[in-house]
Amino acid sequence: CFQLYGYCYQDSNDIPDTLTTITELGSPLEMIQLLQTSWEDRFRICLSLVRLLHYLAHSPLGSVTLLDFRPRQFVIVDGELKVTDLDDASIEESSCTSNSDCFMEFPARNFTLPCSVEGRCQSMNEKRNLYNAYRFFFTYLLPHSAPSSLRPLLDKIVNATGNHNKHGNAKFFLFYPSPSVNSEFTQKCVKSANTQYRRVPEAFIPDENYRCWPSYHHKGCLLSVFDVNEAIEICDSYSQCKAFVLTNQTTWTGRQLVFFKMASNHIVPDPDKITYVKVTD
Repeated sequence: CFQLYGYCYQDSNDIPDTLTTITELGSPLEMIQLLQTSWEDRFRICLSLVRLLHYLAHSPLGSVTLLDFRPRQFVIVDGELKVTDLDDASIEESSCTSNSDCFMEFPARNFTLPCSVEGRCQSMNEKRNLYNAYRFFFTYLLPHSAPSSLRPLLDKIVNATGNHNKHGNAKFFLFYPSPSVNSEFTQKCVKSANTQYRRVPEAFIPDENYRCWPSYHHKGCLLSVFDVNEAIEICDSYSQCKAFVLTNQTTWTGRQLVFFKMASNHIVPDPDKITYVKVTD
């Protein structure tokens, strides 16, 4: 949730017991813009949403549901998804006398949950949050342009949340390590390239940019790679790519950021970068 920096109570003639809060500043969540970002960034957003779901399901107050669970209720803070509006949060689990009382209706499908011996619909708050996360976030952000090696796992995750099967809860996601923990998630198997590249240490190409998608830079082609081999494969896949520059910057998963260039006519010294130039016959 949002970081609370401070609050104060103030009585006024119009509204008694007015509460003012000071919270961190976040960026509005725009789904179209998110779909244009890298898969790593979208995975990070989904991972932060999973942590939020897990907290809501096991909060000190009990299981909490967000009755108005829509993208407009969230913002992005330093690449993490955070909920801003808790006015429609509820800790009340629906009462029931039979399973038919535990009916959840959504635009695309419906679910019936078991009625417990205590007369409460089992895990209804958690299931409602999870399915809303599936239909508003996971189904769009996770599969789109995902690494091929991860697609079977991602399909399993998305289907689990959408079908409410035995793995369809927030805890299911937490058993899967993030890309920063397991290199299997970040390393991409590449074939040995036939193209030769000349290594130029402590060098940078300031110009000669071209645009690619997805890119971390809106005026150039800046992508993340696991190693030099993956950078070579990417450069070979673009007809306009004639060189690439390894930076000392990494993404949140530890992958290295690389600029891809369409020429190498002007190379300047830079102690923090390494340039690779395609050797032509």
